[in-house]
Amino acid sequence: MLDRRTSLLALASLATLSPSAARANNGAPLRLLVGFPPGGGTDAIARVLAESLQPLLGQTVIVENKPGAGGQLAAQALKAAAPDGNTLFLSHDHSISILPLTLKNPGFNPQQDFAYVAGFATFANAVALSGGTQASNFKDYIALLKRQGGRGNVGIPAAASVPEFLVKTFGEKFGLELVAAPYRGSAPMLQEMMGNQIGAGVGSVPDFITAHRDGKIRIVGVMGRERQGLLPDVPTFAELGLKGFEELPYYGLFAPAGTPAAVQQRISTALAKVLADRSVYARLTALGLSVAHVPGEELAKRERAYSATWAGIMKAAGFKPQ
Repeated sequence: MLDRRTSLLALASLATLSPSAARANNGAPLRLLVGFPPGGGTDAIARVLAESLQPLLGQTVIVENKPGAGGQLAAQALKAAAPDGNTLFLSHDHSISILPLTLKNPGFNPQQDFAYVAGFATFANAVALSGGTQASNFKDYIALLKRQGGRGNVGIPAAASVPEFLVKTFGEKFGLELVAAPYRGSAPMLQEMMGNQIGAGVGSVPDFITAHRDGKIRIVGVMGRERQGLLPDVPTFAELGLKGFEELPYYGLFAPAGTPAAVQQRISTALAKVLADRSVYARLTALGLSVAHVPGEELAKRERAYSATWAGIMKAAGFKPQ
């Protein structure tokens, strides 16, 4: 839940902003970069925040989708953008923490090239089954694969991602030959799952939750130390015998390095007020997020700790950057 003290400080700060400070750079639009195509969980989250931030920032907020390479193209676009507060990157852990660990040359270094403006949520990755898969839960799915020769394809939103490592871990744990099939984001993966063109997928709860509620797919396992509030009947990976995936990924807003501190604070303050709005909070939690405003310095610390955790997991798995 949003920290009350943070909320009150954010509201007080906004109240003291001058009209000129509430408008960035003479009314120029703010580009909110998203590294995945329209229709996925990250895109839906970005559009909720863009709509709500506009009146507080006093400028048009445009969601600009730059899909490809798991958010790498969007991250590179942020690095190249002017540090004037008119370009932000709404991203989760994959683009910020995982890509720099899995690629020899991602084209950006988040700790050098980005300013950490604010965090706003954590979420869980999950495994989901397509509607046509003849299994009602995770254990049934494993048994089904074993009856079919111990092989299977599992969709993932991007290569060299946490979902890919989860698929690898599932295979090793249960003695299966699982192939992680990468897509250009969660939206095309979800379309093929709902069309029963692939039997299962690993992605985020925000990616899957709407189709799960509609009965088009079934979420059968989630990461984290405890079950998700929206999915009380779905076991954690630890409950399924897969330990080591308790640390939850994060979402945040990032700006080009060199963006003035006052501009970053203005955006962070506006974001805190948006998250304190009950209707926005409800919309985001309905998408599968655990919502809380996190100041930029704390987001940077969280990202470094998360990266260190996954660097250890990858080293133990013998993974080498590609």
